[in-house]
Amino acid sequence: MATPRPFSAAQLETLCQTLADTNEGLTGSEIERLLRDGGVDDVDPTNTKWKRLYNALVHRQNREGSARCVLSFIKAALDPARYLGRGAMFEARRTSVNGVLALYGLEFRTDSKFYVVDRAQSLSEAEDRAHRLRGAMSARGVHPDVLASCRAELVQNNAFHAVLEASKSVGAKLRQRASLTSDGAALVDESLSGDAPRLRINKFRDDSDKSEQKGFANLVKGLFGAFRNPTAHAPRVEWVMSEEDALDLFSLASYIHRRLDAAVFVPRS
Repeated sequence: MATPRPFSAAQLETLCQTLADTNEGLTGSEIERLLRDGGVDDVDPTNTKWKRLYNALVHRQNREGSARCVLSFIKAALDPARYLGRGAMFEARRTSVNGVLALYGLEFRTDSKFYVVDRAQSLSEAEDRAHRLRGAMSARGVHPDVLASCRAELVQNNAFHAVLEASKSVGAKLRQRASLTSDGAALVDESLSGDAPRLRINKFRDDSDKSEQKGFANLVKGLFGAFRNPTAHAPRVEWVMSEEDALDLFSLASYIHRRLDAAVFVPRS
């Protein structure tokens, strides 16, 4: 890997404030251990958490002329093994860190690797990207649950992962409405398919109703197969998602969400 250029003082300061947030960030003992394990001198151990972390990392970064120590610290701090049973905390921290990394031109993903992304020139630019996309989504009447599921990815102008999160939100809604724990095609079959579906999008009385129900189930399966599965498993460089295609996907996911919101739950005996 080429030697990564140093973070600017403002970028590094914001990263440290994010990682060492008073309420949700790393504890003092965690910072001490991570610095020690990374071979970074804890030059200011009595200062507040974020300033302690900043002073340690900026001292090492300046000495080496490289951001390698900062990236190593982020990787260690966001090691998924540290967050077993705390997935929400992991995602919250990763999202916050990625907001700063977007200004640097990197993204830290759930596979514990850094990826090069288009670099935002300023925080306002990153926010403008999100506002523009959100405006287009609002004009299309995108369902609030779709927007909420991919807000962080929109800030980073990351259509690839925004599509993944929007698709996953449909699965989450199905599990919640049908009281199930399965996923993918099995989840659709258990919740929407068969002679006695748990979730009914209509009165399910005649052939027309049953045909619509079956078609809707196939539509959800199609959403998973065409969007969620490729984005979850294919490298981003091999799976191009344009903004126009992403907006169409958000509209489709919104339609499914609205039908699920209005569906009737019929528990099975």
